[in-house]
Amino acid sequence: MAASILNKIEYLILLVAAFAAESKISEAEAYRYLSRYGALALCEKHYGIMHTLSLEENLQTLQAYCQKKAAENESRKSQLALPSDSRLDEVKGGTL
Repeated sequence: MAASILNKIEYLILLVAAFAAESKISEAEAYRYLSRYGALALCEKHYGIMHTLSLEENLQTLQAYCQKKAAENESRKSQLALPSDSRLDEVKGGTL
């Protein structure tokens, strides 16, 4: 394997382990969390910049990124939610 690929892999492992330690969760949970919100893909894409920054700065960035993505997911879910109760009453009553 090329050295650049091994460097990326090692850096991603370091980020996941540090994120887990800071968040007081297991490394497996940290991996799933970061993966769910696309943070690992972000790290892989921007490795050239991220590995030059401090670990603390990257951890803060990852946390903020994941929180933003989680909020966006919740917003999408609420937009797709069922109609309000009053709207359901109209549907049940056959007025629609």
